[in-house]
Amino acid sequence: MRAVGLVTEYNPFHNGHLHHLRESLRVSGAEASVAVMSGHFLQRGEPAMVDKWVRTEMALAAGVDLVFELPFAFACNSAPHFAMGAVQTLDALGVVDSICFGSEAGDLAQLNKVATVLVERQEEIESLTAARLRDGVNYPVARSEVLVGFLPEVSAEILNSPNNILGIEYLKALYRTNSRIQPYTIKRRGAGYHDTDVKSQIASATGMRRMIEAGEEIEYLLPQPCRKILHEALRAGRSLDTVRLFVALQSQMLQESETLNEIYLVDDGIDRRLDLAALKAASFDELVSGIKSRQWTLTRVQRILMYVLLQVKAVEMKTFIQTGPLYLRLLGSSERGRKILARARRRKKLPIIADPARATNTLRKFYRNRSAYQQLAEEMLRLDLRATRIYGLLQGERSGEYLNQDYYQPAWQV
Repeated sequence: MRAVGLVTEYNPFHNGHLHHLRESLRVSGAEASVAVMSGHFLQRGEPAMVDKWVRTEMALAAGVDLVFELPFAFACNSAPHFAMGAVQTLDALGVVDSICFGSEAGDLAQLNKVATVLVERQEEIESLTAARLRDGVNYPVARSEVLVGFLPEVSAEILNSPNNILGIEYLKALYRTNSRIQPYTIKRRGAGYHDTDVKSQIASATGMRRMIEAGEEIEYLLPQPCRKILHEALRAGRSLDTVRLFVALQSQMLQESETLNEIYLVDDGIDRRLDLAALKAASFDELVSGIKSRQWTLTRVQRILMYVLLQVKAVEMKTFIQTGPLYLRLLGSSERGRKILARARRRKKLPIIADPARATNTLRKFYRNRSAYQQLAEEMLRLDLRATRIYGLLQGERSGEYLNQDYYQPAWQV
């Protein structure tokens, strides 16, 4: 049974995701799908709108066969680390034949051309980009300007569009890991990644979240099997409360400012901006805008804030990035997915964790002669478990639920 890999956030699962799922199966010739999904904190440095179990349930209801969680270290990180972690996860299963991603370009050859240049001429590109950064240009603009010089035939739009950027990073990751996984891309339909205007039945997740905040009707933007799941979760208060997010962040940031220096990516004077913004801001948006500058992009600032919230140390994150994912965290499966999982258990390159309560034994057995890797895997998992506990504090209504939900919420089965 051929399986296609999907790198996802499903925040929430909408009609555009259903189109991507169906087209991925079609163009790849696969019979089943495997999604690697961000957990409670997302690539752009935001907590998810609803928890990872709600999003897993929606994905399975819409037809996804297996859902694995991308560890926090990669899920809430820059595009290169996000993409590398996702590709390494899919490759480690040993049963994924292809990967299919959406892109604004819809042209694999063009994206591959950019990815190849980025890998083969990495040192030159990094040197020229660093020079532009010293001129005060932010990283996305600097890299785009440098790449146009190497690839004048490639339009700036291809280099700057968010899904194209991620697609290029997936291709780079496949190249660098020498993966046998075959890439495919489909052209993105409907609203753009950041569009908030809804003009069709395919809206951006950003637009949908704005509509939910405004109390507007969104059911027509969701696949029918997903509507009740999301509605019940929102009604039960299992959604992000930005007021709680701001208070939690501010309480961390108003402690001794020297402790910020140990946090991942807190450098180059941003610690002072964090300190001042925490004293002045009255909301999460004000906090972000008080830190953001020409040098530090919105997404970088948001990610740094999530690292502060979870007290993610620079030393541990750099080690995680260097080693890559060290386990496969199963969140849910369909009947067809469980058949794929049976094959994966024989071919996997990493241990599969379905129940964190048994994780220590699972990791000890897999890394029996490599205790250093076992210890790193346990530390990586502890960060994911911490992310769940903190996310529980950010939900509108917890209804008295225990915050260690990773230990009490079984993997979904349909």
